[in-house]
Amino acid sequence: MGATIAISLGGWTRVFRVFGHLVFYDRAVTPFLDRQALLDDLVGTRWSPIDLVAATGSTNADVAARARAGAPDGLVEITGWQQAGRGRFTRVWETPPDTCVAMSALVRPTAPLAAWGWLSLVVGMAVADGLRAASGLDARLKWPNDVLIGERKICGILSEAVMTDADRAAVLGMGINVALAEEQLPVPTATSVRIEGSDASATAVAGGVLKALDHWYRRWDAGESLTDAYLARCSTIGRRVRVQLAEGAVEGEAVSVEASGSLIVATASGRQAFSAGDVVHLRPGD
Repeated sequence: MGATIAISLGGWTRVFRVFGHLVFYDRAVTPFLDRQALLDDLVGTRWSPIDLVAATGSTNADVAARARAGAPDGLVEITGWQQAGRGRFTRVWETPPDTCVAMSALVRPTAPLAAWGWLSLVVGMAVADGLRAASGLDARLKWPNDVLIGERKICGILSEAVMTDADRAAVLGMGINVALAEEQLPVPTATSVRIEGSDASATAVAGGVLKALDHWYRRWDAGESLTDAYLARCSTIGRRVRVQLAEGAVEGEAVSVEASGSLIVATASGRQAFSAGDVVHLRPGD
């Protein structure tokens, strides 16, 4: 026998079923994400099926598993409660229920594998454009996988290659802070759509981003150069930066990105290209 209880979390009422000491998430009484509105918004795009789940450990892990099982190109999984999200360098985090949109899209690119370094940049462009369309916020990109409002992070991106018996696929993952309050932020340098003064809904944000992703992904997969479009949205270019690597740090001015997606930095010893690394935007005097 299990008891059913209602709990208010972050302004949303949720229903749980309790069995002994185990609590199972059941459903949101007031939905954070409106599936039908999202489906209507995405008619004509490549995204189908679109699966909304009440809670999950990691949308990237879920979609990668489904890719290995033969799921189609265009599958999207979205949740408002990601409990074991994964970032670069095996970082793991959890978000409070109904505050962030975590979603992962499955694609099977025809572009050569050497070009796949661009995928996180393509996702970043889509998040910046989708956020601007849904909320009016001036979102900018920090190479390689962060989206900023000013200097505060509103979205992180993780793109992963998945090799299957039949072909190869990519999972395009993103976590967008929508309704987090200041006291819920994981770090002071983060922000959310709500903190920045917009009341855009999670559904509008997800729809705007997926429509933009459909646009930019199709152009990238067709072999079109997106360098100029990316540079126009990237706040890293033209800045003094520090690139943190496992073996140390390199400082210089970020000047461009290569065809592979690598960041080009003009250092004291000449130009260097970086395919990975944590980038810090330096301030005058740093």
